[in-house]
Amino acid sequence: MTPTLTTLLLLGLSVGPRTRAQAGTLPAPSLWAEPGSVVPRGSAVTIWCQGILEAHEFHLDKDGHSMPWDRQRPLEPGNKAKFSITYVREQYAGRYHCSYQSSTGSSESSDPLELVVTGFHAEPTLSALPNTMVTSGGKVTLQCTSWMGFHRFVLMKEGEPRPVWTLDSQQPTSGQFQALFLVGPVTPSARWTFRCHGYFNNTPQLWSQPSDPLELLVSGVSRKPSLLTQQSPVVTPGQRLTLQCRSDIGYDRFALYKEAARDLPQHLSLQPQAGLSGADFPLGPVSSSHGGRYTCYGGHNLSSEWSAPSDPLDILVTGQLLSTPSLSVQPGPMVASGENVTLLCQSWSFVDTFLLSKEGAADPPLRLRSKYRVGHYQAKFSMSPVTSAQGGTYRCYGSYSTSPHLLSHPSDPLELQVSGSSGEPGPPATDPSSTAGPNRYLYVLIGAAGAFVLLLCLLVVLLVRRRRQGKGRKPAPGQLPPPRRRPSQMPPCKTHSPRRGWSWTSGRTRRMGTPKERRMPRLPHLTPPQM
Repeated sequence: MTPTLTTLLLLGLSVGPRTRAQAGTLPAPSLWAEPGSVVPRGSAVTIWCQGILEAHEFHLDKDGHSMPWDRQRPLEPGNKAKFSITYVREQYAGRYHCSYQSSTGSSESSDPLELVVTGFHAEPTLSALPNTMVTSGGKVTLQCTSWMGFHRFVLMKEGEPRPVWTLDSQQPTSGQFQALFLVGPVTPSARWTFRCHGYFNNTPQLWSQPSDPLELLVSGVSRKPSLLTQQSPVVTPGQRLTLQCRSDIGYDRFALYKEAARDLPQHLSLQPQAGLSGADFPLGPVSSSHGGRYTCYGGHNLSSEWSAPSDPLDILVTGQLLSTPSLSVQPGPMVASGENVTLLCQSWSFVDTFLLSKEGAADPPLRLRSKYRVGHYQAKFSMSPVTSAQGGTYRCYGSYSTSPHLLSHPSDPLELQVSGSSGEPGPPATDPSSTAGPNRYLYVLIGAAGAFVLLLCLLVVLLVRRRRQGKGRKPAPGQLPPPRRRPSQMPPCKTHSPRRGWSWTSGRTRRMGTPKERRMPRLPHLTPPQM
């Protein structure tokens, strides 16, 4: 080998490695952020860059800047560096890379880290369609909506450092901007809690405030709890209402679900008695929005799986319709056990459903479709045969099938008294006001007829008195009173005599005499002496 070739080989061996190292042939470091790459504005974040043990300096580069954003010496044992941001601002959002330097040269750049800062716009709304309760293995659609014109929406899952999905926004006819994320299959092996953000294309690393968290509940097959209320399920506006979920299984938490609602309130378990668990859900004061169908679930802290749903409980809110029905009973409010009884609920205003509720009963009210009769709507609730347990105070309500949990004002209460058997004497008479409905209208008609008869009698009496006063009226001055007649006399008769002239005669003929004789004084009558 010639001296020239030997010299070239030695130069190649000594220069070649240095040339490759200067070109960035050392392994690329790893880059990540703690607690995550999506951080709220004003919070702290730490960026880590990890390389080889021989690294003696780490560089943090940010897109858009020609010079390194920061430089740090490695921490022990010497293979990584820490870049701390104590207060995240808008200017920290962006895309970062890191690299390191060693005695043999510089490394390649790491994969990019996109640091997102949230809190620059109003939060969107996240909901589940149709609701957050999902059967194990099923899928659900999450809807992120906002009135702001975001170009894109991002769905984040709790525990995941990076966005799960990013979708372009759409604007349906409702006017809101939205994105629909299909999630699933959902299993109970993990917690399924989500939030969503919105952002604009010109600032992709500046996101809105996060939505409220939404947790998907995975229903299972464990024993269902019981849902109940200490009050009646028929409630009035303003009333305090508490729903209680109870179970003989030691659940750690309970969830209350309302049909067609998009969120589920959850409460930690109470321990009212040994071996029992439960939670109370206060809902008062009651308004029309509280009407609906409710179920509850039990769950454990270490699992996202929930129990089977409880039996449904319908909460009915009264006073939401202007009409007030009437309630009556046939054959009457006092009956013997074994008789056939019919409660008749009527309304002059249109309702398509009637409900019959018994005071103090735990069972839900009875429902019947209304039927139209001349001028009114009605439903007949039959008790055939009636038992003593069915005695009590009843009220009826009207409602529409389109909003079955919103009721009218209650009818007047009707007390049904049931004796032990048909041979026993009936219970004491009830207050007449307890027979409401058509009987009340019958009483009104009878009263009106009686008043009319009294008025007619009064008019007759006044007319008779007026006629009597006309007969006994005194004659005017200068007017002769009419001749008075005796019942035994015949009507007077005017006669004419050629010698005596005109005279009046009656039943008792009286000689009037001539005018000359009438002017002469009358002499006493003398009786001639007896011969």
